Amino acid sequence: MSIDTHIDALDTAGKALLTAAAAAGTDAEVVTCPGWRVRDLLRHTTMVHRWATAFVAEGHTSYHPDGGEPDLDGDALLAYVRGGHERLVAALRTAPADLECWTFLPAPSPLAFWARRQAHETTVHRADAESALPAGPGPVDPALAADGVDELLRAMHGRDKSRVRTERPALLRVRATDTGDLWDVHLSPEAPRTERDADGTRPADCELSGPADRLYLTLWNRLPLDAVRMSGDAGLARLWRENSAITWS
Repeated sequence: MSIDTHIDALDTAGKALLTAAAAAGTDAEVVTCPGWRVRDLLRHTTMVHRWATAFVAEGHTSYHPDGGEPDLDGDALLAYVRGGHERLVAALRTAPADLECWTFLPAPSPLAFWARRQAHETTVHRADAESALPAGPGPVDPALAADGVDELLRAMHGRDKSRVRTERPALLRVRATDTGDLWDVHLSPEAPRTERDADGTRPADCELSGPADRLYLTLWNRLPLDAVRMSGDAGLARLWRENSAITWS
């Protein structure tokens, strides 16, 4: 996906997040994040947006701490989140292609990294906000969802800090039935190693398959495992569920 496509996705997801949050109210429970109310989700999201904006707009070339969560609620919090989201989108749209700043995942460029990361950060949290509504999380564009599965498997869990490990080598296959994408996640005592578009001929110990957006939200632990089709060793799917959470630190 292009940088502009990721920025468009960020823009759309942020607006949908705010719409859902306003409809639910800041005291509503966020079903996908046990223990959180909508206000907690909004405070976290705007903190991340403003943190990311600082790297893009100010060009920090080393890690820079976040500014903390705002002590706001209600309409004031919604307005603050809206302002932070708009500034992030604007910073990315106006950033130079040769932007130099700190990143934490492999990417073609720092600008490509921040556009992609914040598109998925916000899309996942859009689903969180929608989980506070009776209808629950809405669909995710299949191409964006497949891209997000790729980022999660190959980048997020390609790092040494991933806790998704097995005592013995095992293969977890993820197959998007609508986009045709396939990932082979090689599990071992080390960090996972994921191949995209493997030929799929090697027997997998466990396979998760379904539409890309269902895989996306399931692998991000926003939908239950039964939202997708599972075959093989259910223990590997549970291992993912229990150990794959990405935490803010």
